[in-house]
Amino acid sequence: MNKNLFALKGNIVYSQDKNNLVTAASSYLVCEDGKVAGIFKTIPKQYEGICVEDYGIKLIIPGLTDLHVHAPQFTYRSLGMDMELLPWLNTYAFPEEAKYAQVEYAKKAYGRFARALSASATTRAAIFATLHVPATFILMDLLDQTGVQAYIGKVNMDRNSSDNLIETAEQSALDTENWLKECVGRYKNVKPILTPRFIPSCTDELMERIGELQRKYNVPLQSHLSENASEIAWVQQLHPDTKCYGEAYQKYGVFGGNCPTIMAHCVHPNKTELELMDKNGVYIAHCPQSNMNLCSGVAPVRTYLDRNMRIGLGSDVAGGADLSIFKAMADTIRASKLRWTLKDKALAPITVPEAFYMATKGGGSFWGKVGSFEEGYEFDAVVLDDSNLEGSEEFSLQQRLERMIYLSDDRNVIHKYIKGIKTR
Repeated sequence: MNKNLFALKGNIVYSQDKNNLVTAASSYLVCEDGKVAGIFKTIPKQYEGICVEDYGIKLIIPGLTDLHVHAPQFTYRSLGMDMELLPWLNTYAFPEEAKYAQVEYAKKAYGRFARALSASATTRAAIFATLHVPATFILMDLLDQTGVQAYIGKVNMDRNSSDNLIETAEQSALDTENWLKECVGRYKNVKPILTPRFIPSCTDELMERIGELQRKYNVPLQSHLSENASEIAWVQQLHPDTKCYGEAYQKYGVFGGNCPTIMAHCVHPNKTELELMDKNGVYIAHCPQSNMNLCSGVAPVRTYLDRNMRIGLGSDVAGGADLSIFKAMADTIRASKLRWTLKDKALAPITVPEAFYMATKGGGSFWGKVGSFEEGYEFDAVVLDDSNLEGSEEFSLQQRLERMIYLSDDRNVIHKYIKGIKTR
């Protein structure tokens, strides 16, 4: 019997598009060679006799995607949540990340992060490491073993940080190129991604070199964009020739287009930046909890969705205090209501189907056909047990999913499949 041919039976929920959830009660979700072969009420003749994992009334959803998370910040999550972004970076983020120069510290700290991510409902993630190459390889080694499909980036920064967390542009580019070369053929589940921290921490020389590496090795890129008012003003001082923050990346050819790009936050785009993101197909990693915690504001998510821009969700640990993308969904809805109530009645609050779409198909599409149970999509699935939530059997499948968004934790994640392989 083909081990890559099996079915999960249960109550299936997934996004068809940003507005519509598909539900299939007591149905079979068939996996063939790591891809979704279809959803059926009964097993079709061509699949008779295949192995079936029967999960009864449990929910089966696509794996969740975290489009933006800082692995080295996991150790101090929930600290400094009464601070603004830039002071918080100097007080917590930079001192902690400097510790990853110590290999033993990196092994211990990244081990905790890898275990926590593996236990969650997240199956895909775009992850910042630090500027330390040995520690970045430790993180990649650990996550590769979990089965989580991840892009992991060695951070680049050659200015505006502490003396023990800074590189020269030349050394940063050289280390990054050697790291890219060493990654080739080394991993099954993780891939490298270029990671200039953000414009304030990268000189023109370094950004030029990163652009050259991107074009030479054809790897994607992740960074931060228009997160905080003080940050935006700082970028304008550093790049007075630009009309928006995004143009400070565009100058070096690393803002979408031929460079697959994730930009975290995008809280305060001006009209020029909005048009540039849309035109270039930049992926937006919406991080609502972090944006509220660090006084950044609430991104215009309704605008992004209505323009059919590419958008997913990020936990942004440790700006966000929790790895759970379920919590990111709940915070997306809450934050959008606050924006609608306090700032802009023209932008309607985000709905449950929209938040779930961003957490699955929206963010998952950075990996290709990921984040849905439509035929031909990669088979990422999470089995959820909501029996601890009293009254769950009385609700529709969509209502049960909504309760999981607001009430679940890792204990509700029973099993996880990634590309057809059971990892938990």
